[in-house]
Formats: sequence, structure tokens, C-alpha cells
Amino acid sequence: MTEKQRTFAFIGGTGDLGSGLAWRVARAGYPVVIGSRSADKAVQAAADLARRGNLNISGMSNSDAAEAADIVFMTVPFASHQTTLDGIRAEVQGKIFVDTTVPLMPPKVMRVQLPPEGCVARRSQNFLGDGVRVVSAFQNVAAAHLQSEEAHLADCDVLVTGNDADARELVVQLAGEIGFKAWHAGVIDNSAIAEALTSALIFMNKRYGIAGAGIRITGTPTVK
Repeated sequence: MTEKQRTFAFIGGTGDLGSGLAWRVARAGYPVVIGSRSADKAVQAAADLARRGNLNISGMSNSDAAEAADIVFMTVPFASHQTTLDGIRAEVQGKIFVDTTVPLMPPKVMRVQLPPEGCVARRSQNFLGDGVRVVSAFQNVAAAHLQSEEAHLADCDVLVTGNDADARELVVQLAGEIGFKAWHAGVIDNSAIAEALTSALIFMNKRYGIAGAGIRITGTPTVK
């Protein structure tokens, strides 16, 4: 991805996952907007991140952040997913919407509990409509790795799904720019694989004492 003028918003970007992704995307040279239900909280989070490298990061309310950006990331807990979608539906029309949400339902976060639609990303696509190109990615990445200067992100592959191949390719390229190996993994309904896998990875973290298990795709591609 070469169009550095694109602006990225991270809705719910004050949390560990959202702020980690925002920081890495800003380090790659893109303008970033942190969104939050509280604009003041977003402004403070943006200032804290910007100090980690004199980065172009600002903070706004969720709806204003979605309006200001070309590409919008959803980085909220599942419990807040629908209400957050309600608040930004109009602002994301015509844009790429990257949903990172996993349907974790505490306290049973180590149990797969997919929604009736089959996956969260399908729910987002249905609700936002065909005018929004929904892409699903980054569910299987530990937030602590994103926050760490020392993390080797190449150790954790990213599955990227969505119905629009060009939108998927943009996210694949972005993932590569911030240090991941990303793979096209098919249509939006295939997001169920990554969403479900997260619960298994949480279980493995606990069972084996792993600090943020990830996945690796084996084999050597012969086509791009």
C-alpha cells in the first residue's frame, strides 16, 4: 500500500488491541485517529501514543473518528459491538471497515460462541450494508505483542477475509507494513475460522503458559 495520505481510524482505540494497532500503523507513516465514546479519553490516548515516536495521531469521539478516516478499524469488545456499530453506521458508508472483533463472552472465553449469523464480521456486513466493504483481520494477535517494541510479529500470521478482494489486499499489504505475514483467507463468512480460533488460543495460553499464542501457515506459495 503506497497511498500514505490515507487516514486510519481505530474505533475503541483506547484499549490494548486498538491502541497497539494504531501505534504500529502510525509508525508505518499513516495519519491515525483514535476513537472512543469519550472524546477526552481519545485525545489523551492519542497524546500518549504520539509521544512514543512523534507520530501523527489525534483523538475524537467514535463517530467523528469514523467520519474523518478513509479506513475504519473496529477494535471494541464483543459486548459493545452492536451499540458501537449503531453509532457509526452513517459515517462508514463507502469505506473499508476492518472488524477485529471476537465473540468472547466472559467468563467462558475459552469456549467458542459464534453469533447466529455465523461470525461477527458477517453480522457487521449485514448491518452496514453493501455500501461498506467489510474486512475481518487481526483476531489471533495478542494485544501485548502489538504494544511491545521487542515483539516479533512475523511469528504470528494474520488471516484476512472479506467479500471484496481489493479491500482484502489493502489489509494484507498493511499487515505486512507493520510486521505481519498476512494471508487472503476467503469471503467474509470464513471469518468464523479466526474468530473461533481465538478461544482455542486463549485456552492454549493458559494450558501451556504461552504469553500470547499465535498461528503460522505452512507451505510455500507459488502464486501471489
